[in-house]
Amino acid sequence: MNILVLGATGFIGSAVANRLLADGHAVTGLGRDLSRARRLNQNINWLKADLSRMTQASDWTAILADVDMVVNCAGALQDGLRDDLAAVQTAAMIALYAAAEPAHIRRIIQISAETGGGAADTAFLSTKRQADDALRASSLAWVILRPSLVVGRNAYGGTALLRGLAALPLVLPLVHADRPIATVALDDVAEAVSRAVAGKIAAGSDFALTGPERMRLADLVATHRRWLALSDAPVIALPDSVARPISAIADLAGWLGWRSPLRSTAMRVMVDGVHASSELAPMPFQSLDSILGRHSSSVQDLWFARMYLLKPVVILVLSLFWLVSGLIPFFALEQAAGHFLPFLSPGLSVLAVVVTSLADIALGLMLLYRPTARLALMGQMGLASAYLLGGSLLEPALWLDPIGPYVKVLPAILLSLVTLAILDER
Repeated sequence: MNILVLGATGFIGSAVANRLLADGHAVTGLGRDLSRARRLNQNINWLKADLSRMTQASDWTAILADVDMVVNCAGALQDGLRDDLAAVQTAAMIALYAAAEPAHIRRIIQISAETGGGAADTAFLSTKRQADDALRASSLAWVILRPSLVVGRNAYGGTALLRGLAALPLVLPLVHADRPIATVALDDVAEAVSRAVAGKIAAGSDFALTGPERMRLADLVATHRRWLALSDAPVIALPDSVARPISAIADLAGWLGWRSPLRSTAMRVMVDGVHASSELAPMPFQSLDSILGRHSSSVQDLWFARMYLLKPVVILVLSLFWLVSGLIPFFALEQAAGHFLPFLSPGLSVLAVVVTSLADIALGLMLLYRPTARLALMGQMGLASAYLLGGSLLEPALWLDPIGPYVKVLPAILLSLVTLAILDER
């Protein structure tokens, strides 16, 4: 069969797509950036589309023409620069269901979530719930699967955060340390989809996907710490209030294009913990120990875990470095212009300071904005190298200055290079 997998570039969707390919199906995926999508998986038939703009049934007609089934793995945690939950998780899905009926789609398999509890009013869960209700009310054959926290060999979002927390040095400071967390193997989610496609899970089923145990967050982090081959560390239980300023910063970062798992929606969900309230799917599930035990951790895993929580700090510090370096000359403009006076007129010297300072400020701001972050990092390395070359030609004696103004440029260039190397989210 030809199966359309929505969200096939994502953490869950990519695993589902690979499982369906292994089962012998043809897989079609949608992507906003086709070149990147094809690099991720050349075996998928990629079509250019943006779910947030596919809110009318007519937007789906051509895409569904040769499709037999649809697996919806698309979704987002919270509204932000790159995410519109109402459009992607509700409007686009309702439009899909309307187009799927005349297209004679055999079955739609929806990867959803447990939509009740104290966080039921969040946009994440309410839009999921609206899509589930619309699917149930349609005449289509459907299966709804509700995974708990998904754990796999790779990591993204909440599972990446677990590894980052597990790799903290000396102690493990945790908010909601005692909340129960249910996990499910990424392979088990893909297996459930495979069974639903094959008809081994009946149409009209609404099942939870979760492993055999529920663990406290503290125990979950400790288990990941052992998997990383790190020695045990004491847990420091922090009050819920500690999470609020962190979530506020993460929410702001979301509107700048960064998808942090520390946003307020995740914190709201964590108040109740992550658990299954739906009927459990009739299939075997792996325990967390067996999920992690299938693959021993490597030094790459340890590097990723240690860098995960450092990454936003590095980006913020690097941005502040360029912003401050651009602002300082405006407080002593004539003094700063003095460096250019041996070579330029007074007016051009001031202009040179203003232009270079504005360039520094622009690069600092661009780094904070996710769509321009890569360009900003390359610009920082280029501009810093130009400063170093130009300064060496104009004032070579500064290489011997006790404060080392030129020497300090080198680690700034290196930090930009390292940040560029870890910029990708998945």
